[in-house]
Amino acid sequence: MLNGDIMERIEAIKKIAESLNDELVICNIGFPSRELYYVKDSPTHFYMLGSMGMASSIGLGLALSQKRKVVVFDGDGSVLMNMGTLVTIFSQNPENYILVVFDNQCYGSTGSQCTYTTEVDLHQIAKSVGFKNTFVFEEEIKFKEVLESKGPVFVHMKVKPGNADVPVIDMEPEEIKERFMEEVKRNP
Repeated sequence: MLNGDIMERIEAIKKIAESLNDELVICNIGFPSRELYYVKDSPTHFYMLGSMGMASSIGLGLALSQKRKVVVFDGDGSVLMNMGTLVTIFSQNPENYILVVFDNQCYGSTGSQCTYTTEVDLHQIAKSVGFKNTFVFEEEIKFKEVLESKGPVFVHMKVKPGNADVPVIDMEPEEIKERFMEEVKRNP
């Protein structure tokens, strides 16, 4: 069961986004993307509108293709759906890769069904895979320290279940993709 003092995911996203400057961000599907778009839209953000479980893999490919820091906002349900990506991230060892997992112990974008993070600890799994730099945040977020760490970095962020009441992203998928690709080309 989650501690009552932990923050809502949108609060965590806002606090982390305040620390971001020129980093490329891949954001998990559904409400996390909507929440990031609401608190801080940027051409450096790629909002996934589908492909649950693939944010970490997309971020890995991006990190391997250029030098800028890549920050992936993912959820516990998505990481559980694509657990093999943790081994691949560790094995490929990109120094510019940061995986932030917002763990609300449920599939928040599909009806809040419980995930197995009520029983397993994703932080311990990441450490056992071999991630050298791992962080756990519940109340206070020290993201500048994360950004200064050599990757691949794993951040486990416990958040309250639930989604913020924010509007849908008012861009078409093609527009999101093209804007992001132009940003990647602009500053490789």
